Amino acid sequence: MAKAEISWRRTTEDGEKVQVYAQHVGDQWKFFMRSKRYDNWEAVKNPPLEDWLELLDSAQRRIARSLLRPEEEPRIIKAIKERFPDADLHNDKSE
Repeated sequence: MAKAEISWRRTTEDGEKVQVYAQHVGDQWKFFMRSKRYDNWEAVKNPPLEDWLELLDSAQRRIARSLLRPEEEPRIIKAIKERFPDADLHNDKSE
């Protein structure tokens, strides 16, 4: 995967294990998901808060290792707040 892609695995509410990845395109993050290794990646139009928080955590770790630009963290936090105004971002540095 390119540097502009971050991937992880999670379990859905139905108990199904899925692979998720977020791709940085321009000033947006696009999310994709698949169930099994050889399935096609499907775009996720409205990713859940859980995926946004995983992206934020992964981005923070990459920023610490100089693999991602530091400006990306506030952009991700802003995107989360726009989509999920009630989300608790305990590591929020923008306030």
